[in-house]
Amino acid sequence: MAPMKAAMKAMKAMKAGKRAMTKGGLAEALASETGLKKSECSKVVDAITLVGAKEVKSTGKFVLPGLCMIKTRQKAATKAGKRNMFGKEVVVKAKPASTVVKATCVSALKKSI
Repeated sequence: MAPMKAAMKAMKAMKAGKRAMTKGGLAEALASETGLKKSECSKVVDAITLVGAKEVKSTGKFVLPGLCMIKTRQKAATKAGKRNMFGKEVVVKAKPASTVVKATCVSALKKSI
């Protein structure tokens, strides 16, 4: 029983160490790389966010060079009816067409990893 508890503690410690970078962490990393102030880097990150959202909404596509591509995709409407799912008949409601936002990494990032 004791070895299992130790293993669980180790797994929790590993998970705690691997967290996504926050906006402040990103601003700090940019500040150390470029020599700018952290507050200026935070403003740049905000500006990129605003420009990206505006571009995706108007043109449907935004690329952060060397990192990712964000684009919209049209999902078709679904009709109401009965469908077989896992051997059972399920009544499905109709859904209108919608726009979905998708993000994919660029080939340069894939090649670097």
